[in-house]
Amino acid sequence: MKRHNIRGLLLPLLLLGAWEYASRQDAAGAYAFVPLAQVGSAWVELLGSGELLINLWASLVRTCTGLAVGIVGGIGLGALMALSAPANRLIAPLFHALRQVPMLGWIPLIALWLGNGESAKLLIVSLAALYPMVLNTFESLRQVEGQHREAARVLMLSRAQQLRLILLPAALPGIAAGVLQALAFAWVTSVGSELFLSSGAGLGSLMMTAEAGARMEIIVVCVLCIGLCGYLMSWLCTLLSRRLLRWRPTR
Repeated sequence: MKRHNIRGLLLPLLLLGAWEYASRQDAAGAYAFVPLAQVGSAWVELLGSGELLINLWASLVRTCTGLAVGIVGGIGLGALMALSAPANRLIAPLFHALRQVPMLGWIPLIALWLGNGESAKLLIVSLAALYPMVLNTFESLRQVEGQHREAARVLMLSRAQQLRLILLPAALPGIAAGVLQALAFAWVTSVGSELFLSSGAGLGSLMMTAEAGARMEIIVVCVLCIGLCGYLMSWLCTLLSRRLLRWRPTR
């Protein structure tokens, strides 16, 4: 194992040691900082019953579905605003005003409209993914170098051809960065929506059930699972982006 990988494990190991130490101080510490052995037992219990996998799968499907909707809608809306000045003047003020509202702040209103079912959760996740996609698509298309636009005019390409052959390829790195941001927002918002709208399966719903039963070890397992899955999804998204954009010139 490389030296920098070993150094990267130092802080997590220190935190685990501090956690275990705090759990052994008194009854209050054992409740707030569940012993690691108890966390391990809860992990085995949830895996054995299939409860963890069922809820994890529900959260992942919800995240991916909302992310796909947000990516498609965000690219379309961002491109419209970037390529049409009238559309930008019409849409931008409302868009920038709405995106200032925290996503979890929309939950009471969306729950009033759609209830606390799957439709409400998907709408919240889709909106969370939409905002970064619109912003990154808009900025990426607006910042396409002038020589690319000049080449499109010289070749007398139609607007559709300019978008497909010139503008979108040039904007892809920025759009890919938007996808990475949208993934993080979608995953966090998916779990958050499950915490507030606790009907149905999901890691957030599992955490709320565990809280009601004072099962702190299950909450810790869910938190660890959320962090690990979020890291793995971001890592895979970064690898895929690098592979798809390997044609980019590097300096």
